[in-house]
Amino acid sequence: MKKTTNRWIALVAMSLGVFMGLLDVTVVNVALPSMAVDFKTTFSNLQWVLNAYTLMYAVSLLIVSKLGDMFGRKKIFIMSMILFTVASVVNGLAPNLLVLDIGRAVQAIGGSGMMSLSMALVASNFEGRERGTALGILGSVIGFSTAIGPLVGGFLVENFGWPSIFFVNLPVGIISVYLVIRNVKETPAYGAGESIDFMGMILSGIGLFSGIYGLIQKEQHMHWAWTDMRIMGWLVASVLILALFVFVELKAKAPMMNLTLLTNRHFVGVVILAFSLGAGIFALAAYQTSLMQNYMGYSAFSTGVHQLPMSLWSLVLGPFTGVLGYKFGKKWMIAFGFTVSALGLLIFRQVTTTDFTYMQLLPLLALTGLGNAIINPMINTAAMDNINPKEIGMASGLLNVFRQIGITVGVVILGLSQTNAYESSLSAGFSGSSMPKAAATGIHQALVEAGAFSGHAIAWGQQLVKTPYAAKVQQMVVTAFDKGMIAVVTTSLVLMVIAILAALFLLKETKSVDQKPQK
Repeated sequence: MKKTTNRWIALVAMSLGVFMGLLDVTVVNVALPSMAVDFKTTFSNLQWVLNAYTLMYAVSLLIVSKLGDMFGRKKIFIMSMILFTVASVVNGLAPNLLVLDIGRAVQAIGGSGMMSLSMALVASNFEGRERGTALGILGSVIGFSTAIGPLVGGFLVENFGWPSIFFVNLPVGIISVYLVIRNVKETPAYGAGESIDFMGMILSGIGLFSGIYGLIQKEQHMHWAWTDMRIMGWLVASVLILALFVFVELKAKAPMMNLTLLTNRHFVGVVILAFSLGAGIFALAAYQTSLMQNYMGYSAFSTGVHQLPMSLWSLVLGPFTGVLGYKFGKKWMIAFGFTVSALGLLIFRQVTTTDFTYMQLLPLLALTGLGNAIINPMINTAAMDNINPKEIGMASGLLNVFRQIGITVGVVILGLSQTNAYESSLSAGFSGSSMPKAAATGIHQALVEAGAFSGHAIAWGQQLVKTPYAAKVQQMVVTAFDKGMIAVVTTSLVLMVIAILAALFLLKETKSVDQKPQK
């Protein structure tokens, strides 16, 4: 009985670690305005507070996963939690932006270890139906922590200031480390007699860094062409370096990654689904948040409250997803989850108007939240099916890498869709207007440079509202924004269809997990 209780306490401890790690990905967005005031800097200078975490998180996932497989997942998980917690305190005390940027990068290394190794440890400490339930709960925590970020961040920043988003990790981290030490069972050190594949780790890290950095460059400079060397150079370098990584791994005696994982059709399907989830649902959440804050006028905390119909599904369904996977099969449940999300997108696309209301947004929030609550836990469980025990950590790392890359790619492609539709609508509106040419050109350029979400502030700004053509410009802006949001949800809808097909044609029909926990 005590052994069973310890396992579930261990799950709570690992879930707390995952919650901390993923919450800090989204919660910082809410704190940026306060940081800009305290550090007397601009939002553009604060971008590295976000980018440093994104880059180092993606780069570290595979490396930390492999170290866990080699030397013991519990050991590396605890080290990751300690690193994350200490870096959080440093961030809260940061006297300047440079220290905060460096602290965020270090924090991300710890976050990547907590994220990837938590799944591996759950798979190692549970078996059969309990494993499905435990992975389902962990997957729900992943979905919930991502969605609840604006609410938690808004509450902490508004009441205690931006450092509190980092200081809150200290007591949580201490409690989690203690519970993990006491209750989590260590896994075998599979690589104790092997040499570390330093070359593989270096190449994988540089390759992922180059690719993610190139995508971040495109995200921040939507008008730069893909062929611009400031973007294409990084992306081409990423492809070449990762190709070299594959070559090195094929020749290595003790490779960092067993490449046969990527010849497993079922596992390839899982990582495609993780990518689609990140690109189509997690990335879309950023646009939903911006819509509610920048266009509909909600505060950060109010945005989080209004997003509860999306985030609460994960908590409600978490304990039951394992049972559903056994009863209906993970393949069919994942396809169903993406279908539910697609329905939410389709409804929003049909009812979108130039005057957004919360009731129009509610079906999108509720149905994508429900879809995510089904998909995320099922993907985590499906990824562990028939995986060699010594490679569970690496499988988890790959799953999280593709989910993270999906988020980054999704933000870019959704942003491009929005920008193209927004600017095309503005161009059509201004070309058909009777405004003076000089005024039309100046306002048009200002709206394009501001972008879809900030254009609303310009159209209703003090300078423009005093002009005789303010109403006409405002109508053009809301129409253009409407077109942009339709393009965003349409792109996300296409990603949902691709995911449904991938689930149906690549995943195996598995209703049980036969793998035993490691002794």
